Amino acid sequence: MPFVRAHDADIYWKVEGDPAKPSLVLLNSIGTDIDLWAPALPLLRRRFSLVRIDARGHGASDAPPNDYTLLQLASDVAAAMDAAGTITAVMAGVSLGGMIAMQLALEAPERVAGLALVCTSATMDRAAWTTRVNTVRAHGVAGIVDLAMSRFLSPEFTRAQPEVAATVRRGLLAMALEGYAGCAAAIRDMAIADRLGEIACPTLIVSGDRDTSTPYAGHSEHLVAGISGARHVSLDAAHLCPLEAPDALAAAIIDTFA
Repeated sequence: MPFVRAHDADIYWKVEGDPAKPSLVLLNSIGTDIDLWAPALPLLRRRFSLVRIDARGHGASDAPPNDYTLLQLASDVAAAMDAAGTITAVMAGVSLGGMIAMQLALEAPERVAGLALVCTSATMDRAAWTTRVNTVRAHGVAGIVDLAMSRFLSPEFTRAQPEVAATVRRGLLAMALEGYAGCAAAIRDMAIADRLGEIACPTLIVSGDRDTSTPYAGHSEHLVAGISGARHVSLDAAHLCPLEAPDALAAAIIDTFA
């Protein structure tokens, strides 16, 4: 398994597809791992060389016991790109992954050829995320699993594909509490809303019609307004769009960047 040492953590990354094709980096949401993108891979592999990365504290990556920052998480992604031999790439991130992608575009714009920001935001409720950090550190991920699952997937999808919902729940419960809490602290403390105008690369913003965590109103609308020339696509999905609408999401990314 390929890992790269980024400061105090080993970060897991994986490459696939034709290396001659344009590079696309795929980043997961909080509480998931690189498999979040699995349903969309068959279409994306046809047009891109893919790099999937487990965010610090998630999947096979290490989970140091402290608060993380978006700058630190973006640095992890840059280190994994270096290890994969990827100089520049389109960055596609879901929720936390989109926040990390925006941070990287702000700090190292030469590394980012484009942004696909999926069910994400530049501003979240600080008090709510403070409570979530404290709850997880006191009671483990089990303390927030029902809340997270209620926002991750729509009831319609859960009824239609209960085995997928069960897999997401098991993965969430199995992750290190410090990984979830550390990344939740990064969301709590992010400071990118006032810098959206600095993002100059082509940007696709994807919102989910059923997303109650980062709906268009109050979240995607600010990205559309703040990032010059951004394109917006709305899909019939809840928060974990790559699971509920993988083909439509892959098509939007391909149409925008391939």
